[in-house]
Amino acid sequence: MRHRSAAITEAPANQATRNDWTTLKTLLPYLWAYKWRVSLALLFLVGAKLANVGVPLVMKSLVDHLSAKSSNPQVLLALPVGILFVYGLLRLSTTLFTELREFVFARVTQRAVRTIALKVFRHLHSLSLRFHLNRQTGGMSRDIERGTRGISSLVSYTLFSILPTLVEITLVIGYLMLHYDIWFSLITITALVTYISFTVIVTEWRTHFRRTMNELDSKANTRAIDSLINYETVKYFSNEDYEAHRYDDGLQRYEAAAVRSQSSLSMLNTGQSMIIATAITLIVWRATQGVIDGTMTLGDLVLVNAFMIQLYVPLNFLGVIYREIKQSLADMERLFVLLDQHREIADAPSAKALVTKGAQVSFSHVDFSYENNRQILFDVDFTIAAGTTTAVVGHSGSGKSTLSRLLYRFYDVNAGHIAIDGQELRDISQASLRNAIGIVPQDTVLFNDTIEYNIAYGKPGASREEVIAAARSAYIHDFIETLPDGYATMVGERGLKLSGGEKQRVAIARTLLKNPAILIFDEATSALDSKAEQAIQAQLKEIARERTTLVIAHRLSTIVDAAQILVLDHGRIVERGTHNELIAMHGAYEQMWARQQARTEDSAFSSGSPSTPQVLNTRAAM
Repeated sequence: MRHRSAAITEAPANQATRNDWTTLKTLLPYLWAYKWRVSLALLFLVGAKLANVGVPLVMKSLVDHLSAKSSNPQVLLALPVGILFVYGLLRLSTTLFTELREFVFARVTQRAVRTIALKVFRHLHSLSLRFHLNRQTGGMSRDIERGTRGISSLVSYTLFSILPTLVEITLVIGYLMLHYDIWFSLITITALVTYISFTVIVTEWRTHFRRTMNELDSKANTRAIDSLINYETVKYFSNEDYEAHRYDDGLQRYEAAAVRSQSSLSMLNTGQSMIIATAITLIVWRATQGVIDGTMTLGDLVLVNAFMIQLYVPLNFLGVIYREIKQSLADMERLFVLLDQHREIADAPSAKALVTKGAQVSFSHVDFSYENNRQILFDVDFTIAAGTTTAVVGHSGSGKSTLSRLLYRFYDVNAGHIAIDGQELRDISQASLRNAIGIVPQDTVLFNDTIEYNIAYGKPGASREEVIAAARSAYIHDFIETLPDGYATMVGERGLKLSGGEKQRVAIARTLLKNPAILIFDEATSALDSKAEQAIQAQLKEIARERTTLVIAHRLSTIVDAAQILVLDHGRIVERGTHNELIAMHGAYEQMWARQQARTEDSAFSSGSPSTPQVLNTRAAM
């Protein structure tokens, strides 16, 4: 009975359901992991604000004593000295508690940023190949960069600006209500409510400008990275101006959004200043009237004025901070949306490590499609006996490379199953599965690092001797030794400083260093010249002798010794057998062989090879 499972697609995160509160709830557990540090920081915060509010109170006492008429000059001089000492102590305490708060909380912020960034990085690596093929790397990297920066900004602004200001406002309003006319409290509360409401309403209206700027920034950045990565292609077609116009189009859109954002910011700043100026004028008017009426002292006038000035500065800053917090939340939203992406391919809860006993590979009646309306493989059924080589040939698009992607479990099959030594791929962990497989791909992409790093990537922590041994086996050691920097030579972005053949030999060396039980050669010698190909083919045969090997081949001459050759056509196995058996069938394989042999003879004739007369005689006799 064939095993069948529904095609699974990577469910995109539902951005509509994620709002600011959802984003905050996602962040809080990372901060609360350090609850003792957070609690201590909050205590220091309250201490700093109590000291800060105490400063105007001491100043009131100082003014009242200096303005009082005393017949004893010694008392007059002694009292201000004590008050000045307290004043200096409170000033120092404000700074001391503030610095202690930041010192205690610094590790919380940085550890939260580090933890979330690492979690996102690991999560992105756990998502399927389908997700990464559909994403644009430039935009995604910008989302991660802005998101992690937004976390640091949000935590910093909230703990170091918003919360201290709210504490100070509460203390000031409480004091005004207890000691002065109710109008002082009403004016202050009304101004605060009006200010905060105005700031929230206008900032909410402005938020979509920031979102638009983020999207346009990501698009422009993506276009720039894509263009620079494909530098050679741009040069091939002399499309520098075209690429510049495309990039500038994105920059123009960003510029327009940025101008709208700045214009709305100016409107917000003007409105905030009007509210604060009106409130302070009313407060000073009431205090001045109180002094004239004899209900308040000069010290009271100084006190309420100092309170308003102390509130004015953070309140004015509060508007800026609120805008920054909203922007940080918008940036963090895109970061957490990446975390919300569901894994298409995930280990089963009971997944076990793969145990190889010869590494026999079985494809049993496999159906597969990348998209629901376009099936790639139809009832593919074959077995690669342990320690043998099976080759797969066929026209482009016949599904050859799909076999290697399924064996690596980049995707799950729609029907049937794949097993190694009888262990179904969905029942084993992906890490153990991929540790047992080595691949030399057709299109080798290298890291922008040294040759030694790229070879050693097959076995992190490998010694230099092991790296050199792998390079010798891949016939690239002598070439590396001719380079000025040897193994320390940088290969450039995606390995573009090396030729196609050199990159493939680095990939072969990297796979040899991994020493896997199963090998996949995906047209591994397609970029090599005939001489290099012959040398490496002999080595590959030696490497594959003790391993289970799947060869996806274009040049049929490289697979004539395979124990089994499969011919794929439109996702179906139409022929199978050894080279001689397939030639004797006079089917699709024999036709492919004949065409390649004819091309080889034509190439030999055009190159003036000494074997040309023999080739011509052979063809004439046919």
